[in-house]
Parts: sequence; C-alpha cells; structure tokens
Amino acid sequence: MLGSPVDIAILFGVALIVFGPKKLPELGKALGQGIGNFKKSLQEATDEVRSAMHIEESKSPVAKEPPEADAGALEEKKSEAGIRRALGETPEAKRD
Repeated sequence: MLGSPVDIAILFGVALIVFGPKKLPELGKALGQGIGNFKKSLQEATDEVRSAMHIEESKSPVAKEPPEADAGALEEKKSEAGIRRALGETPEAKRD
C-alpha cells in the first residue's frame, strides 16, 4: 500500500530518476493545479445539484411544515402523549 514513509520515499526516488531534478517541480505544480481544478469542479457540481434539489423541494405541493393552527394541535398531542407515558398509561387506556 502507498501510505508508509518508506513507500513514499521509494516513489519519490523513482520519479526523480525517471523525470529528473529539473522536471520534477514542474510536474508537482501541474499535479497540484489539476487536483485543485478537480476539487473546484466537484464543489461546483455539488452546489448545482443541491440548488436543483432545493428548487424541486420548493415546487413540491406537499407542505413540509404544518400550518400554525395545526402546529399548536400537534404540540398539544405530543405533550399529552408525553404525560401519558410519564404516568405509565398505555395508549389503550384513554381518558373519558
């Protein structure tokens, strides 16, 4: 595997022999620029996909959040269920 310091040193030595000491810095610079361009393109593509997903979500006819009146009723049901659980009541044992 390429990860230990010995492996990296061997790889650097082979590159130095193959490309020479004058060409190696140029290759490193070109490699760095290529990686930078790749990361930039990847980020742009990710942003484009996220914005497209956001547009699709906003066009969706289904509301993500309940209206204010329903939100209050939902909160009341949640708190009532929490109280019932705290008291040890089962869902079948409803109050009269």
